[in-house]
Amino acid sequence: MKLKLNDQAPDFSLFDQTNKLHKLSNYLGKYVLLYFYPRDNTPGCTLEACNLRDNWSEFDKLNVVVLGISTDSIESHTKFADKLQLLFPILADDDKKVVQLYGVWGEKKFIGRTYMGTNRTSFLIDPEGNIVKIYEKVKPAQHAREVLHDLQKITV
Repeated sequence: MKLKLNDQAPDFSLFDQTNKLHKLSNYLGKYVLLYFYPRDNTPGCTLEACNLRDNWSEFDKLNVVVLGISTDSIESHTKFADKLQLLFPILADDDKKVVQLYGVWGEKKFIGRTYMGTNRTSFLIDPEGNIVKIYEKVKPAQHAREVLHDLQKITV
């Protein structure tokens, strides 16, 4: 399924790095940045997580919930979040249901090899639960600033 702007963001329930359950519907009334990333402890994913962490105070001021999702395990997420001192939940989708629900699981190519994996994609969800922005082919080093720029345009 390919999600589009103004679609209702599909609800889900996933556990984070502290084994706490998160449901997207619990965040109605707030903006949510739902960011999907391929793997813990890889260069791009580390850069993206650190970029979001380093801009955390700006997201917090705007009352925005940041949720990361990958298909890694809770144990992997725990080590990743502790090592990087992340201030937001990263959710374990180890059965790949949510990445498929959001249409971010697909064919990838790297060094001439084709395989299935998570495409680096984010969804900005408004307080009513609608998708107001889709970020495809995210650039990890600029992502937080790009989202904050868009949020300031939307929320002013």
